[in-house]
Amino acid sequence: MSGHSKWHNIQGRKNAQDAKRGKIFQKLSRELFMAARSGGPDPSSNAALRLIMDKARSANMPKDNIKRAIDKADGSDGANYDEITYEGYAPGGVAVLVHALTDNKNRTSSDVRVAFTRNGGTMGASGSVAYMFDRRGYIAIAREGLDVDEDQMFEDILEAGADDLQTEEDVFEIYTDPKELANVRDILEKKYTLANAELTMIPQNTTPVGPEKAEQFQRLIDALEDNDDVQEVYTAGELPEED
Repeated sequence: MSGHSKWHNIQGRKNAQDAKRGKIFQKLSRELFMAARSGGPDPSSNAALRLIMDKARSANMPKDNIKRAIDKADGSDGANYDEITYEGYAPGGVAVLVHALTDNKNRTSSDVRVAFTRNGGTMGASGSVAYMFDRRGYIAIAREGLDVDEDQMFEDILEAGADDLQTEEDVFEIYTDPKELANVRDILEKKYTLANAELTMIPQNTTPVGPEKAEQFQRLIDALEDNDDVQEVYTAGELPEED
């Protein structure tokens, strides 16, 4: 891997996301709906739905909310969403991918474009930055209180079917083929408590964001993530460490 720590990005956004819990539940509801619509409402036979249900539980989404979102997938209420990926550049030329689920493409496209232009970024054509990212399965296991060294963890993740391990001071970051994520997760959670498991986009290389661009860069990411239709924002940017 490139040395990029997804876990630190996750932790860095956690407090801000906690303040937007209602919005997060709304976005998770759309993900649950789409997964159940495409693969069926039974998580035992729908690995994608099972992963999103775990993600929803980790966000403390109430069981009733999860059930309602899945029940809607029968199509009785006429709800439907289109999946769209937007591509662009943040300040400093940093690659950004924006994944959205929307019931109004024109509204979402306009809102995403405004977020880029008002915060020093530019929209790109389809394919302009997507090639810089790889679709990966991602699992995080916190190291606190875990009496396992890197060699043992590497042996365990290979045995489970994962591809790569990145060791940080506070977490083991595990990467898998996207199709193997559910299986690897199921095997590892028999032995470990998982802090996170999801499908994601990992940049092949990271781009340092200079101190003079860091605030503007963060404003762009925040504006995109705050959009109701935006599910995920992936970036190759690496912010300077705080003092």
